[in-house]
Amino acid sequence: MIEYEQMLYILYGQDDFSLNQALEKIKADLGDRETVATNTTDLDGQHLTLGELRNKCGAAPFLSSHRLVIVDGLLGRFEEKQSKPRSAKGKTGAGLGEWEGLDSYIRQIPETTVLVLVDGEVKGKNPLLKKLSPIAEVMAFPLLRGKDLKAWVKQRVKGEGGDITPQAVNLLTELIGGDLWAMDGEIQKLLLYSQERPISEDDVRQLVSCIQEASIFALVDAVAEGRTELAQRILHRLYDEGVPPPYILVMITRQFRLIAQARDLGQGLSRLQIQGRLGLKQSYVVDKTLSQAKLYDFEGVRWAYDKLLETDLAIKTGKYSDKLALELLVAELVCPNP
Repeated sequence: MIEYEQMLYILYGQDDFSLNQALEKIKADLGDRETVATNTTDLDGQHLTLGELRNKCGAAPFLSSHRLVIVDGLLGRFEEKQSKPRSAKGKTGAGLGEWEGLDSYIRQIPETTVLVLVDGEVKGKNPLLKKLSPIAEVMAFPLLRGKDLKAWVKQRVKGEGGDITPQAVNLLTELIGGDLWAMDGEIQKLLLYSQERPISEDDVRQLVSCIQEASIFALVDAVAEGRTELAQRILHRLYDEGVPPPYILVMITRQFRLIAQARDLGQGLSRLQIQGRLGLKQSYVVDKTLSQAKLYDFEGVRWAYDKLLETDLAIKTGKYSDKLALELLVAELVCPNP
């Protein structure tokens, strides 16, 4: 157990896998897991009052040197609303209200209390983040992409005592994207399968859950992130693997339907309840769908549906060949102009 000088931590970002690891590290540094769990309080920052926070932070720890108070979503209340839900919804940053003096209060909290603010994507202009940053240890966890994601995969495999070829890294990152929860699960399976030898590209093709479905997820991810070159590369790889263009169109349409349903069900339901309502058996599919649902609002999904319908009609009427129609569709979805 360590002696804590830092009383306030701010952890935020879309990479909730790395964020969760950082939070677990803070807990581990505080001491025995069971003792820490007994002295941990989780609070919903979206509905929290300053008075309630004072009450929890002021409580003395039980048979421990520290109390841990984790607040989820407080910073998000002061994010400016966006056209797409890439930031937490709630109050805008026009004013902090009762939270204006939070920095002054934190300087007075008992030395036995460690306060951690946890959030999703938070912009640099967030007024509460600006106010608290000078007195906090701030850790940002953006989604990993490109070289950073490939480096993470290599390091994760190496840390588990394995090895992986560059070709396997490329395919794995292309299929799974920045969802590190799913990525870690696939890495664990691949390590068990490959035993003592390096993980190969063929291993990835054989073992990654629902390889064609994973490719569709990767395609939708690339579209949502505006990555034209990657989206077209995934599309052409599906062609090369013999996947019929009509099937690709059906799968993209299905995924946008699931995204729309997940957004509609996301209010007040647990992950397992959402999985049941969507009729999905694989947790991987649920996790990817919930992740993608955060990237679209209903207008965005509706616009995508219109384009999917136009593409279907263009193919059926012979206006375009199926492959050309799909390539035009992907280009339009990547660069939307509703």
